[in-house]
Amino acid sequence: MFEADLALREGLERELAGWAVDRVRDCGAVAGSAEAQEHGRRAERNAPRLRTHDRYGRRVDRVEYDPSWQWLLRGAVERGIHALPWREPRAGAHVARVALEFLWTQANAGVMCPISMTFSAVPALRADAVLAAEWEPRLTLPDLARGALCGMAMTEKQGGSDVRAGTSRAVPAGAGCFELTGHKWFCSHPMCNVFLVLAQAPAGLSCFVVERGAGFEIQRLKDKLGTRSLASAEIELRGAQGRLLGDEGRGVATIIEWSPTRGWTASPAARAGCVAASPRRSTMRATAARSARGWRSSR
Repeated sequence: MFEADLALREGLERELAGWAVDRVRDCGAVAGSAEAQEHGRRAERNAPRLRTHDRYGRRVDRVEYDPSWQWLLRGAVERGIHALPWREPRAGAHVARVALEFLWTQANAGVMCPISMTFSAVPALRADAVLAAEWEPRLTLPDLARGALCGMAMTEKQGGSDVRAGTSRAVPAGAGCFELTGHKWFCSHPMCNVFLVLAQAPAGLSCFVVERGAGFEIQRLKDKLGTRSLASAEIELRGAQGRLLGDEGRGVATIIEWSPTRGWTASPAARAGCVAASPRRSTMRATAARSARGWRSSR
């Protein structure tokens, strides 16, 4: 896919990311391979399943993914798509990372959600030196088993895109910790290790770092039209432990540093995938006993 994309190749060189050409080329070769494309189709076909309780009635709050999802997620992490500029802060690093994301998205778009959220969480975490020192090494590790992924939980039913209308509460519990209670309408990939969560503290809407665990309950998974490989959930916070990130009452200002690039890479990646597939499919078609290739060449 990389070799077929002239604009991408030229952009890497122009934007000082020529040093990453071999890495991006390898990513494109794997993402465009029959193996990766089949993993992408299988992950979409076999949607994730939620297990809220085990056989003894104890809460487990676990999402079970198809092995193809794990293959795709591990491939993205090992290629550093979630952390390249933070691990290698050099000229063109952000451009190189976006190029990798653009190509791997063409294998599966859903898996890139936790990848892009994890990448975008690092600048927000840097609002607190202690939290950044604790989590940044794990969030930037190119190893899915030993590293960590970061998600977010902001949206609530009554507020929608107006996150300031949230009613989830954060009650001080001492030593800089809070207990969070409330419902979140949308939480992508609830199996992330840690989340940035907005809740109303005594001084107003604030941002908290919440680890998945006790008090973090998954209520249901969304029945979506697209990116069905990705589990998007509704969650309930029942006294979940959270640590304040940034100043109390400045939650939106803090989390605004969490700026995912997913929105402006997913659409062009989807279009590029369609453009790449169209010529291959069209050569298999025939009209009036002539192949589509023959019609194009005669014009």
